[in-house]
Amino acid sequence: MKAHHRKRKSQYAFEASGSGKSTAHGGQVLVDALCRRFGLWERLARLPGLDPRKRKGSGYDPEALCAQLVFTLTSGGVSLADAERLGADAVLLEAVGLEKAADQTTLAEWLRAQTPESIRGLCALNAWFVREALRQAAPARVRQGGELEVFFDDTEIEVHGKKIEGARVNYNGELALSWQTLWAGPFLLDQELGSFGEVAECQKELVEEHRGLWDGQKAYFYADSGSSEGALLEHTGAAGFPRWSVSYNKWTGPLERLAGELPEGAWGGPVERNGVEEAHAWVLHTPSGMAAAQAFAACRWKREGEMFWRYGFVACEKDPARTPRAVFERHRLKGACEQRFSEVLGDLDLHHPPCLSLTANRAFYAIATLAYNILTALKVLDLGDDQQGWRSRTLIRHLLTIPATVVSHANRRRLKLCVPAGRMRWWRLFLDRFVPRRKRGEGTDEDYWPVQLE
Repeated sequence: MKAHHRKRKSQYAFEASGSGKSTAHGGQVLVDALCRRFGLWERLARLPGLDPRKRKGSGYDPEALCAQLVFTLTSGGVSLADAERLGADAVLLEAVGLEKAADQTTLAEWLRAQTPESIRGLCALNAWFVREALRQAAPARVRQGGELEVFFDDTEIEVHGKKIEGARVNYNGELALSWQTLWAGPFLLDQELGSFGEVAECQKELVEEHRGLWDGQKAYFYADSGSSEGALLEHTGAAGFPRWSVSYNKWTGPLERLAGELPEGAWGGPVERNGVEEAHAWVLHTPSGMAAAQAFAACRWKREGEMFWRYGFVACEKDPARTPRAVFERHRLKGACEQRFSEVLGDLDLHHPPCLSLTANRAFYAIATLAYNILTALKVLDLGDDQQGWRSRTLIRHLLTIPATVVSHANRRRLKLCVPAGRMRWWRLFLDRFVPRRKRGEGTDEDYWPVQLE
């Protein structure tokens, strides 16, 4: 067997074909099929206020523009310019039922023409989609220990240029927009983009709007220290969550004093974690803005050579069945929720708002949220257990970005998808179940081309 392997020149001769019969994004038929299963295109068409045209008989329908942006984001595109370039891929457009792609000027004008009501309509449609996906998904894929994890957090979308509407100087001295998000399981349930003065300014409204999702259900709510002021803690405790925990590291002076006054017997036995012994206890304290005492799980530890105790605190519900140690162990799972920001911001490149107008950016982020949830639903509902750890970029790279070619035979056109041999069975099952076959002579308004694998 040859042991020395080098980089050589290719032995092939290369030829580029401009026949217009191929696409590199054949896997987008999966996105279209999923959206049709949920009736998303029809629901987008019926959303009030989404179509600003005075003459509805010309131009682009709103569901077509939304679909163009969704297909752009789920195929690796990140900007309105990428959405315009989608129009050069005639095979892809026909495969997903788009007659023509709008240019970036048309897209930007449509985004700027949206209203707060139409944007909230997009958010409400996204929330409906999330609830339906959660209902259809296997519980083990969307719940942790049988509980639906609900997570609120805010992230800063840094922008460049003083003309970005709504941008403000953040705590790092950078211009930024605030993106406040509410998650349910692996899905981004709702969001608000703006120039909010408080880190958790939208938390109460978002939680109240979607309270019916967890009322009477097993659920667990996480939040970071931005949600730890007294009024927000009181609201969280009354929001219907059976169990919840919020990081508390801003106003810890009174808690550290109370923890230091606890008798030694109040602390549980020491537990080693990362080479350091920790002990846990309950502390009761009434923060400003609360009418009654709040329960806090306290943790104390000393590193080698240190004289004084260090403390950490987590606010939580008053549940005698839970130990303070169990509260900390469960609250540390919040880190997995925070990592989802990396996926939605990094894989869809939402670090960069596409427009100067705040209204346009809010509409774009509402559609991008829907695109992210479509990718997540495709993974949770249709992929196997081995693929549940895939990020959005992995789905795009290995499932949605596959070659496809149009072939004609016996006066019929077929889209041949070049599927890896290891995934052939999955593709056949998916297409047989979710992609209807069109008979000869039938119209194509609501159906696909016949699809063939090779």
